[in-house]
Amino acid sequence: MSDPRTLLLGRGPLLLVALLLCALPFYLDAFWLRIGLFSMAAAIGAVGLGLLSGTAGQLSLGHAFFLAVGAYGYVWLAGEPGPGLPPAVAAVLAVLLAGAAGGLFSPVAGRVKGIYLGVATLALVFLGHHVLLTADSVTGGFNGRSVPPLELGGFTFAESDPELTLLGVPFGAEERLWYLGLALFAVTWFTARGLLRGRPGRALAAVRDSETAAAVMGVHVARYRSAAFVVSSMYAGLAGVLLALSFRRVVPDYFSLALSVDYLAMIVIGGLGSVAGATAGAVFVTALPLLMTRYADQLPLVAAPGSGGGSIGPTEASRYLYGAAIVVILLYAPDGLHGLARRGRARLRRRPPGTGPSSGPARTGPDAPSGTTGTTGTDDTSGTDDTSARAKEHTP
Repeated sequence: MSDPRTLLLGRGPLLLVALLLCALPFYLDAFWLRIGLFSMAAAIGAVGLGLLSGTAGQLSLGHAFFLAVGAYGYVWLAGEPGPGLPPAVAAVLAVLLAGAAGGLFSPVAGRVKGIYLGVATLALVFLGHHVLLTADSVTGGFNGRSVPPLELGGFTFAESDPELTLLGVPFGAEERLWYLGLALFAVTWFTARGLLRGRPGRALAAVRDSETAAAVMGVHVARYRSAAFVVSSMYAGLAGVLLALSFRRVVPDYFSLALSVDYLAMIVIGGLGSVAGATAGAVFVTALPLLMTRYADQLPLVAAPGSGGGSIGPTEASRYLYGAAIVVILLYAPDGLHGLARRGRARLRRRPPGTGPSSGPARTGPDAPSGTTGTTGTDDTSGTDDTSARAKEHTP
């Protein structure tokens, strides 16, 4: 039985991060909370793509299609026109609908691999975008549809009247959705890590490394490939639901090929096959254009949105930056940000304690190591050891 103190020390950093994330809505303005919401939604989708491409070794360019299935599935199931189901039920069914769409495509994923699967999934993006534009009764066409707010047990994740206030801080839609996003991301984090550390993760890694060896060990290659595609589609559907709730309106142009490329950039920058790496890459790729848009007037060579004259806008500049980041990662750190962090932790652990110049008192006599003076008075390494909420700005 594990020692409770050891368990607490091992989980301590994770608990501190969780407490910090829970406290942020009391101090951050709506702009920063929106960045966090978009990053959490992107992280959920990136974790799913990481399981498919990083762990199973299956290239997919159709991730945007499954995000669209989740987002529009929720909007149609919970809204009018549509069945008008309870929003919580609609959210669950939207995730299952995305998984069903992945299941319909899974026979192809089970038999095709590499660039051929990438081209096949690319067709899903163009087909899905055409359907979103033409199926006006379901998707609203080019203008899209507004997103019904989510309700759980009578609690609405949207602005309310009268306004909800906690500890003197008004809790609007961003603050409420923040905790929903944290809960959904926590579920994604622990389920994905459980899959990677269990038998399915080992089987998918074996399929990625050598299909012949995996088959000899008894792994059903086509079945595990198909299952990875379905699970990845369900994660994408969940990300689509959270994105729809955060944007409050869904439009077809958002779910384009560029979004699929963004998700590939997330898992490459963060590190293939890593849940933490996919999360870090998602935060980087999602937050960078939003931050550059806000501070465009303070950045060199970047023009404010809508400026003419052939200037570089924040979105284009951010794409150049994380495109350059991909090149640097592939050249110098193929395992991404997660690999860099892992190697940094390993170096710190390998450093023996007390290796500094003042590691302890000098020894005298015959036991003193060679090269020491045997005195302490002339030692020149005498270093010392350093041992109410505010009002917030809301977006309209």
